[in-house]
Amino acid sequence: MFNRQDYVYQSSDPKGDERFGKLFGIVICFVFFLGALQVAYETVSGWYQNFVQWGSEVLAFLAGYWPF
Repeated sequence: MFNRQDYVYQSSDPKGDERFGKLFGIVICFVFFLGALQVAYETVSGWYQNFVQWGSEVLAFLAGYWPF
Protein backbone atom coordinates (compact mmCIF):
# COMPACT_ATOMS: atom_id res chain seq x y z
CA MET A 1 0.00 0.00 0.00
CA PHE A 2 2.31 2.68 1.25
CA ASN A 3 6.02 2.55 0.68
CA ARG A 4 7.00 3.97 4.02
CA GLN A 5 10.54 3.55 5.30
CA ASP A 6 11.30 3.69 8.98
CA TYR A 7 14.71 4.86 9.99
CA VAL A 8 16.40 4.00 13.25
CA TYR A 9 18.64 6.72 14.51
CA GLN A 10 21.28 5.64 16.94
CA SER A 11 22.40 8.50 19.05
CA SER A 12 25.54 8.03 21.03
CA ASP A 13 26.33 10.05 24.09
CA PRO A 14 30.12 10.19 24.46
CA LYS A 15 29.91 12.02 27.79
CA GLY A 16 27.47 9.43 29.12
CA ASP A 17 29.71 6.60 27.95
CA GLU A 18 32.67 8.27 29.62
CA ARG A 19 30.78 8.68 32.90
CA PHE A 20 29.64 5.06 32.78
CA GLY A 21 33.21 3.92 32.13
CA LYS A 22 34.54 5.94 35.06
CA LEU A 23 31.79 4.67 37.36
CA PHE A 24 32.43 1.07 36.28
CA GLY A 25 36.16 1.53 36.89
CA ILE A 26 35.52 2.96 40.34
CA VAL A 27 33.25 0.02 41.20
CA ILE A 28 35.90 -2.47 40.05
CA CYS A 29 38.61 -0.70 42.08
CA PHE A 30 36.32 -0.68 45.13
CA VAL A 31 35.69 -4.42 44.80
CA PHE A 32 39.45 -5.07 44.52
CA PHE A 33 40.00 -2.88 47.59
CA LEU A 34 37.43 -4.88 49.56
CA GLY A 35 39.10 -8.12 48.46
CA ALA A 36 42.51 -6.88 49.57
CA LEU A 37 41.02 -5.74 52.87
CA GLN A 38 39.52 -9.19 53.42
CA VAL A 39 42.83 -10.93 52.70
CA ALA A 40 44.64 -8.58 55.09
CA TYR A 41 42.04 -9.15 57.80
CA GLU A 42 42.18 -12.93 57.43
CA THR A 43 46.00 -12.85 57.55
CA VAL A 44 46.17 -10.73 60.70
CA SER A 45 43.37 -12.74 62.30
CA GLY A 46 45.23 -15.98 61.54
CA TRP A 47 48.45 -14.60 63.00
CA TYR A 48 46.61 -13.51 66.14
CA GLN A 49 44.93 -16.88 66.60
CA ASN A 50 48.23 -18.72 66.07
CA PHE A 51 49.98 -16.42 68.55
CA VAL A 52 47.30 -16.96 71.18
CA GLN A 53 47.48 -20.72 70.68
CA TRP A 54 51.28 -20.67 70.89
CA GLY A 55 51.17 -18.50 74.03
CA SER A 56 48.66 -20.83 75.63
CA GLU A 57 50.87 -23.86 74.91
CA VAL A 58 53.96 -22.08 76.28
CA LEU A 59 52.10 -21.12 79.46
CA ALA A 60 50.82 -24.69 79.87
CA PHE A 61 54.38 -25.99 79.42
CA LEU A 62 55.76 -23.55 81.97
CA ALA A 63 52.92 -24.31 84.38
CA GLY A 64 54.06 -27.94 84.34
CA TYR A 65 57.15 -26.85 86.30
CA TRP A 66 55.15 -24.95 88.90
CA PRO A 67 55.80 -26.67 92.23
CA PHE A 68 52.31 -26.28 93.66
